[in-house]
Amino acid sequence: MHKIFRNIAISLRDRLSTPLPLWEGLGVGLLFLALSLSSCKDDATANHADLAAETAKAYYEQLLNGDIAAFVDGTAMHVNVVPTYREQLETNMKMFLGQQERDHKGIKSVKKVKGVLTCPTNAEGQPKDTAHLSANAFLLFNYGDDTSEEVVVPMVRVNGTWMMR
Repeated sequence: MHKIFRNIAISLRDRLSTPLPLWEGLGVGLLFLALSLSSCKDDATANHADLAAETAKAYYEQLLNGDIAAFVDGTAMHVNVVPTYREQLETNMKMFLGQQERDHKGIKSVKKVKGVLTCPTNAEGQPKDTAHLSANAFLLFNYGDDTSEEVVVPMVRVNGTWMMR
């Protein structure tokens, strides 16, 4: 299960080549601690749906903290794309943030509501095949205009790491 959060940790580590202000450094440190502690379970007992939702939340928090590249790294479609397409993905996310700012005074926080497996499961709700996991992550966006919205983020596990579809 430690592989699930490995890409997030590597992505954050690679982007931390410059010193961060204290509050940002503390937040990244707490994220590393949370990811490390949550990776102690093995795949057989993991709550895959919950992990997918936590990972989606972490990706959106990176986006809200201005790390658009890390957010794009969390998408399954970023793998093996030409640089111009990657630039388009990042530009689209900047436009999304701008639209949210105009429409709702920005997204102020993201909360995990729940995760639901979308792959075949057994009677106990565990996935039948852990090599082909997919889930929906339900997140709550809290906006600057005091409104909120529940969104669904389709997730897929690629090489042991949950990624946004």
